Amino acid sequence: MKYLFFLSLCCVLLFTGCKDNSTEADSVFIGGQINNPETDYVVISRENRTIDTLYLDGKNQFGKDFKNLERGIYTFRHPPESQIIYTEPGDSIVIWLNTLSFDESLNFSGEGAGKSNFLLDMFLKNQSNNDLILTYYKIEPAKFAKITDSIKANRLQYLEELEDKNEFSDEFLKIARTSINYEFYDLRERYTFLIKKYYNNFAQNIPEDFHDYRSEINFSNEELQDYYLYTNLIDDFLRSRALEYCLSNHEDHKDCYNLNSYKNLESRILLIDSLSTLKPLKHEFLERFASQLIIMAETESRIDSILNLLKKIDYPNMERMKDLADLQRDYFVGTSLNSLQIRNTENEITTWGEVINKPTINYAWSMNAPARHRIQHKFVEELRKKYPEIDFMGINVDLDETEEWLRTLETYGYDKEKQFQITQREASNEVYKKYLYKVILLSAEGKILKGDLNIGSPDFEEKLLSYLNK
Repeated sequence: MKYLFFLSLCCVLLFTGCKDNSTEADSVFIGGQINNPETDYVVISRENRTIDTLYLDGKNQFGKDFKNLERGIYTFRHPPESQIIYTEPGDSIVIWLNTLSFDESLNFSGEGAGKSNFLLDMFLKNQSNNDLILTYYKIEPAKFAKITDSIKANRLQYLEELEDKNEFSDEFLKIARTSINYEFYDLRERYTFLIKKYYNNFAQNIPEDFHDYRSEINFSNEELQDYYLYTNLIDDFLRSRALEYCLSNHEDHKDCYNLNSYKNLESRILLIDSLSTLKPLKHEFLERFASQLIIMAETESRIDSILNLLKKIDYPNMERMKDLADLQRDYFVGTSLNSLQIRNTENEITTWGEVINKPTINYAWSMNAPARHRIQHKFVEELRKKYPEIDFMGINVDLDETEEWLRTLETYGYDKEKQFQITQREASNEVYKKYLYKVILLSAEGKILKGDLNIGSPDFEEKLLSYLNK
């Protein structure tokens, strides 16, 4: 079926131009078909700027000729999922995917599609590296270095084989080779963090040249700022460097591994501010780290410290952070949530005080982050079995989308008795999105006991048990 679609769409291309003259040769066609679409459109963007929105027709197909599209990496988004593509003048990229398995089903065909398929393949291999790291981080550094050297060599050989078949441009080959290098660097950064945390005796044996690549990282690469391998590397580098700084400058090493601590996030903020001159990339990291700091803050003085830090580095979105700070002030430890209104699955307005009768974990989620809420609820189900003395209550932050919320609960089989939705919002939707990582422990009386938890983090259960055993 998929291949018949490719053939039919290629026939459409024949009738819409075939790019057989000088003007058409410089254009780029992007089209395709989406099975089980989540929305009726796709978005093509670059550097967080929308290039165009293409709507699906009755057959869930879309397509357009772009006359002045520059070569490079673009983001193809079918909300809430996204992936990247690489285009050059003269390309005709046909996209096919099934939203039930977005990345795994995604396939590019047509003139120039080999470049996007290579980047997709690198993404899937990078995903599999998660399992590889968990398997190999317990081995000695010298052995791990050989493993990463071998992975890099295999990737480069694979690229050479594809180059012979596809005649890649020099510009794309530069990006492809850089992506292989950055995957290699990222594996070593992730390994460094894990052994320093769990096998510090191995950390003493890291070869002197193990991190030599760090001098090769460009923190202001405009061509790669939309590329997940690049941003993942920067993220993991900042995490490793903040840890190394803490271990060298603070006596309490245990707190160095708390990725949500003020000192850890402050270090990463100052690092990215000093390392990158690429404003969109830098501001993306600054916003994430600053948001984490604020939603984990538990005192007015800590809020003031965070805002002063952002002023010090001339952060551009101060008003948004001030709005987030205003919201966080309602969630300090000791605050009662009993009077806060919520909607239950019977579409009735109630309050937390009416539904809480024992220690409760309150976690926020949104339908616009499906991958996250599926993982989140999977963790919750496991925790419910382990801790029957605690209630786990989900709060959906998608205001005025009650029907969609109820349909999502039905689709994924979430426990309706333990699900609620906000009924009012003072801040913007963008501000509330920051609370998707916020987890609150409430007493049986509805007072906040702990507000800096994160379901799925390694120390979540340790922190939870410390309060249960008091």
